[in-house]
Amino acid sequence: MLRFDILTLFPAMVQAVLEQSIPRIAAEQGAVEYHLHNFRDFAEGVHQAVDDRPYGGGAGMVLKPEPVFKCIRHVLPQAEQQPHMVLLTPQGRPFTQRVAEELAAKPRILMLCGRYEGFDERIRLGWQWDEISIGDYVLSGGELAALVITDAVVRLLPGVLGDEASADEESFGKGLGGKLIEYPHYTRPVEFEGMRVPEVLQSGHHGEIAKWRLEQARKRTKERRPDLLDDE
Repeated sequence: MLRFDILTLFPAMVQAVLEQSIPRIAAEQGAVEYHLHNFRDFAEGVHQAVDDRPYGGGAGMVLKPEPVFKCIRHVLPQAEQQPHMVLLTPQGRPFTQRVAEELAAKPRILMLCGRYEGFDERIRLGWQWDEISIGDYVLSGGELAALVITDAVVRLLPGVLGDEASADEESFGKGLGGKLIEYPHYTRPVEFEGMRVPEVLQSGHHGEIAKWRLEQARKRTKERRPDLLDDE
């Protein structure tokens, strides 16, 4: 079982998504556990402030180290396994399907969701983080990034999707060589507003269907994501 510890100022926001679709199914099957921790609970003072003005001036507020350190130290002993610690930041390595596969092999993952202008640098320096970015853009906080990573990871856990081949045949899956986007899909009816399902998909010839799907995946990748084929 994979355990997620997610540190966030908005646990209800994260919980609402984890209770739906594949994340919920994965938890019901016992493949994963989610534990949400609000690090504001570890802030001191009447107002439990978790941020302050940056030294040297500048716009925005910065997350203070004290509540984050206290929260992490509270969470670490809650399970026997030491967590793989993920810091969600636009400065991190890009999140890809390969990274999702790496994380799916871990027994425990701790993710810290930032807010405001950023982290006090001592949060970064104080722990051994795997810094990960889900894209070259700025979000209001790390919660959405944490949910993207969680969803991508849990669907790779054995038995979660039901059909073990499902994940392999999707975009960037192993069945497509890990670098291709997915081929076109069709279902009933055979004809809709003048558009027909390709004959090969109706043939029942599995070898020809597999060949067509691979050709279509390569064609789509070349047209839409040629950067994925640059190193070939």
